Amino acid sequence: MKSAHADAWNRDRAIVRFPDPAVEVVDPRFADLIIWQEVVERLWTGGRWTEGPVWFGDGRYLLFSDIPNNRMLRWDEVTGETMPFRVPSNNSNGNTRDRQGRLITCEHLTRRVTRTEYDGTITVLLDSYDGKRLNAPKDVVVAADDAIWCTDPGWGISNDYEGDAAIEELPQHVYRIDATTGIGQPMITGVERPNGLCFAPDGSRLYVVARANMLVYDVINGIPQHEREFARLPVGNYDGLRCDVQGNVWAATGNGGAGIDGVHCYAPDGVLLGRIHLPEVCANLCFGGVKKNRLFITASRSLYSIYVNTRGA
Repeated sequence: MKSAHADAWNRDRAIVRFPDPAVEVVDPRFADLIIWQEVVERLWTGGRWTEGPVWFGDGRYLLFSDIPNNRMLRWDEVTGETMPFRVPSNNSNGNTRDRQGRLITCEHLTRRVTRTEYDGTITVLLDSYDGKRLNAPKDVVVAADDAIWCTDPGWGISNDYEGDAAIEELPQHVYRIDATTGIGQPMITGVERPNGLCFAPDGSRLYVVARANMLVYDVINGIPQHEREFARLPVGNYDGLRCDVQGNVWAATGNGGAGIDGVHCYAPDGVLLGRIHLPEVCANLCFGGVKKNRLFITASRSLYSIYVNTRGA
């Protein structure tokens, strides 16, 4: 799998010739999604395991988690500075915003999903099911009906590095939190270590990561059905996911070494379009920037970005 693209970071990147060798076109359709004179930038480094990027366009800043350091950080688009946002963060992992602009966060230490209100207070959305504590919610998205969906794979209680080591009390489910009743219910069961998830732009599909396999479901009357494989890595695993406005799936990839670690982009038909190679294991990503055409990527100890020729859904 290793190629000249995979070796893109084994050189002085102070000056990068166009096109950036870290961006690999696999299918000709990917050429329409990238910008020839754009390069992958490392915006910041100094974390231990960065995760959960979420864009706040009204403030032109990005929030992301640094899980083992028990903090959330804020990268400012105007100044380029990265500063603490929330310390401690209860070992926060995945983040998103609801349709009212409020921050939604998965917390490993407290094993819950929370919402940060406009005044800064914290509302607990889900921390248990059937009288038992959640394992350690990891990734979170908001559906068109304002329902909040999260995965609960339990990585955060597997040791003391990203939370407190504990025994899992529940199976590893994908939950839906109803926007009206606030009740959380398992919607997908039987998937080992469900991780990243995202909806297609029209809400008709739900993509869910299961290690090296990406699953897709048809969403019918709000219920995911017809589970099937969408994509699979030869080595390593998928992590966070996002869709662009055209329905392409951008997936964080890692634990596969050079040629795998970075971002893989898939067309709605499941064909691999291209890769963005990184020198670190990639954890998650999101679209942001003034025009939502900037891809922000959290990878191991760093934050990266690249402008693309599409927008986040």
